[in-house]
Amino acid sequence: MNINQARQEGQKLLAQSPTPVLDTDCILESVLKKDKTYILFHRDDKLTQEQQDSFFDGIKKRAKGLPVAYITGHKEFYGIDFFVTPDVLIPKPDTEVLVEEAAGIIRAQLKNGGTVRVCDMCTGSGCIGISVLKECLVPGLPAGTRLEFTMADISTAALDIAKKNALNILGKETFSKITFVRGDLFENISGRFNVILSNPPYIPKALVPLLLADGRSEPSLALDGDATEKSSDGLGIVRRLVPQAASHLAPGGILLIETGEYNAQDAELVFKKEGFKDTRIIYDLSGMMRDVFGRI
Repeated sequence: MNINQARQEGQKLLAQSPTPVLDTDCILESVLKKDKTYILFHRDDKLTQEQQDSFFDGIKKRAKGLPVAYITGHKEFYGIDFFVTPDVLIPKPDTEVLVEEAAGIIRAQLKNGGTVRVCDMCTGSGCIGISVLKECLVPGLPAGTRLEFTMADISTAALDIAKKNALNILGKETFSKITFVRGDLFENISGRFNVILSNPPYIPKALVPLLLADGRSEPSLALDGDATEKSSDGLGIVRRLVPQAASHLAPGGILLIETGEYNAQDAELVFKKEGFKDTRIIYDLSGMMRDVFGRI
């Protein structure tokens, strides 16, 4: 079987997918370790039996609902290639809004010199913290400027993936300067930060099984905002996170979290209740409420 025949057969088998062509090509690119241009210009190249078996194994998994990112082990986010497994959420394009906002805030603080301390809470794959670090570690910063970064998660498996991504993407020198902490929110973290970022679980409990019904296999612990709480509105973890963040922020410190369209307005009320000022809701490119900002 050649590349073209494999593409055609894959697309037929994924006819029920909303993106059969894209899914087929991504799986084929991963199997061949080649880009789309290569595949288009080598249509008649034969697949080895091993490549063919691996390709159709991936197609079968996709047909059952498993996301392409979990099949290939890769997902692009903010122009960066991240390693992902079912132990972490697949990075979503909407979350790039949080990265852009955070990077702008941190770059402005770095221009003043001194040390800027940042915490990425509920880091998962590390996509937020790593993207922000990559965006902010640029030449021309004032002498003596330091960016100290902490990445934390309750899941040991997720933290291992964040470490792998940080090392692969940022290199050994920057990786060695990141503090990784496993724990339930701030239970194992001391000190104060200038900026705290987070994409915590925020989906209402009743909606989580519906989201996972398509076989996407994302970890419910990373979706369910009430997984460890008695609430059911998706704000359970946010209600614990916000006051803890307030006590771990330096004066004038900033908290920026993704809450999605489910409860951004209610989350902003939690910010205000805990003493945050200048609160505002940030919208994503689709015009949906996405993040909440506050200054302590």
